[in-house]
Amino acid sequence: MKVDHETLHKIAHLARLDVRPEEEQPLIDSLNEVLTWMEQLNEIDTTGVEPLTHISAEINVLREDIVGHQLPRQQALENAPDKTDTYFQVPKVIE
Repeated sequence: MKVDHETLHKIAHLARLDVRPEEEQPLIDSLNEVLTWMEQLNEIDTTGVEPLTHISAEINVLREDIVGHQLPRQQALENAPDKTDTYFQVPKVIE
């Protein structure tokens, strides 16, 4: 598949990009180069190679959710710039 001006305009529309006329040819060349690389990857024999589900073999090591040392409410609110008796007060950000 080769990218032409029409295909570039479709891609730009879908990506909500404004492409200036002087940018068109370098973008077309770049996209065609990427597609050429992808065609080279398709030529590799992957018979017997299992698809990857994860990049690394690492497994998440999770800890138990155990309640530990807790600050008393008054001590937690001690340095708050704005507070009530029981809560932090923050500026309203959602109408």
